[in-house]
Amino acid sequence: MLLPAELSIVIPCYNEVANVAPMVVALDEALVGQKWEVIFVDDSSPDGTASEVRRLSQLDPRVRILCRVGRRGLSSAVIEGVLSSSAPLVAVMDGDLQHDEAILLEMLTRLQAGAEIVVASRHVEGGDNSGLSGHWRELLSNTGIRAAQAIMPHRLSDPMSGFFAIRRDLFEVLLPHLSGTGFKILLDLVMSAPRSVRIVEVPFVFRPRLAGESKLDIVVLLQFATMLIDKLTRGWLPTRFMAFALVGLIGVGVNVAVLDIAGACGLSFSWSQLAGTAVAILTNFLLNNRFTYHDRTLRGADFWRGLIIFVAVCSLGAVANIGIARMMLDSAGHGHWDRSSAVGAVVGVVWNYAVSSTLVWR
Repeated sequence: MLLPAELSIVIPCYNEVANVAPMVVALDEALVGQKWEVIFVDDSSPDGTASEVRRLSQLDPRVRILCRVGRRGLSSAVIEGVLSSSAPLVAVMDGDLQHDEAILLEMLTRLQAGAEIVVASRHVEGGDNSGLSGHWRELLSNTGIRAAQAIMPHRLSDPMSGFFAIRRDLFEVLLPHLSGTGFKILLDLVMSAPRSVRIVEVPFVFRPRLAGESKLDIVVLLQFATMLIDKLTRGWLPTRFMAFALVGLIGVGVNVAVLDIAGACGLSFSWSQLAGTAVAILTNFLLNNRFTYHDRTLRGADFWRGLIIFVAVCSLGAVANIGIARMMLDSAGHGHWDRSSAVGAVVGVVWNYAVSSTLVWR
């Protein structure tokens, strides 16, 4: 009979089929004598990751698969994986073999000794970050670390780490306070944890990736930034709305740039304005699909259906923008055109966000 697990390892993954079997072998070697289980949380990987995990689970009952359909995102994957676990202690690690599984035993020991969160850090003595390939990814990681350390209630050398362990009962206490968005669930947890929570760090060497591709890019950093603002405002400015507003601001810049270029090419103001608006709407849709609603990305026929609805929504939003601004101008006087325009713009953004969240990215 299989004994209850003492440690559950949650591994969110996407397109990691080549790393699944080596990961299970590595865990088996690192946790000899321990009662453990591993839960792969797969976001409908097209490369057959889920099928490979399912094949291994037939050979080893400690291996489990949690398949998610129509949802993406590391943080939400970790949350669902932890909630599906059976052990009182839970570790979270990447599925790309860059996290050293040998550290799990020390992390388990620290939790059993009284720690509530154990973070595997690349930036304490004995740790190393050389496996992070490319100066660009290293810059993104270091920028995120410095930004997080400036506002965190706990001292942590590596808040961008994706390798940590936590007591499951503490996770359940913190769960209602988590934003559940983006790719850095550790920061979400630490920012939600009371100062009394005992957090310790252990060093680990970040290894080079052997297969698959890195998920760290500028979009991850932008999602990281919006989550920080969400935590600072205690949820008054929801992460998704901030991302939508940021994309809208980018759209304004695109609109103005295209309008100027079209005007310089000899088009009339009306045609230039139409071109700027059209390009801005398309830009906003593509950015929102990739960034704001990364966990609900539209593809295929849904992409084109969503684009048509988004264009209609933004057109109505523009009408509302102009109408509200004119009403404000008439009541406040023509000397307050800037305030009227600002109020109209805010109404337009809120309208676009509310309807898009309901009809486009459902």
